[in-house]
Amino acid sequence: MHDSQAVAIIPARGGSKRLPRKNVLPFNGRPIIEYTIEAALESGCFDRVIVSSEDDEILEVASGAGAEIDRRSNELSGDAATVVDVCAEFLQRESSDGRGYARLAALYATSPMRNAEDIRSTMSLLDEACCDFAVAATQYSHYAHQALSFSKDQSVKPLWPESYEKRPAEIGEVVAGNGSTYCAKVEPFLKLRSFMGPSTRAHVMPLSRSIDIDTIDDFHLSECLQRMQHPE
Repeated sequence: MHDSQAVAIIPARGGSKRLPRKNVLPFNGRPIIEYTIEAALESGCFDRVIVSSEDDEILEVASGAGAEIDRRSNELSGDAATVVDVCAEFLQRESSDGRGYARLAALYATSPMRNAEDIRSTMSLLDEACCDFAVAATQYSHYAHQALSFSKDQSVKPLWPESYEKRPAEIGEVVAGNGSTYCAKVEPFLKLRSFMGPSTRAHVMPLSRSIDIDTIDDFHLSECLQRMQHPE
């Protein structure tokens, strides 16, 4: 079997519900998926950059932007299929064809503010022998330990009562995966079928590059930030 160093998979299903067609929406004049393809190619981390989709328009845009395309099966095109399922199926299919990979990254097209350096920094964490998984993360904009569960009657209660009254200094620094970049060594990924394991490390990104676009408000905010950071 021939082992390549690394592969990037950009999952881009066509049937998004909350923000229809979000993977190819025009983001400041370009299909949004192009930003992630460009960052992946510019990072220099990957032997192959592949867009996985069942959607003809997405695959056409991806090919035009320089990515390889992989048409996913009907079984992996529905709401129940996860990105882990998509990546694992691709790796297993590649293995059957005699191609293997040491490292994998799942890069979400709905994080156009994440750049090539963020990808390099996250992937570089896998260079350490003790790190099998790496994720891009950002700091919470509010204190995470003071999260409130919200009921239909508009009542609230602390999600973690034992932590709610603590001072931030007692909690320490807390970050959240920002939904943009997930990296792993292939062997532990396939063993655990997860992008999170006991040896996970994080590359912390600023909030301004960490918006995961899932709603129209996310989309407009990201467009404004992108124009501010990259004025013509």
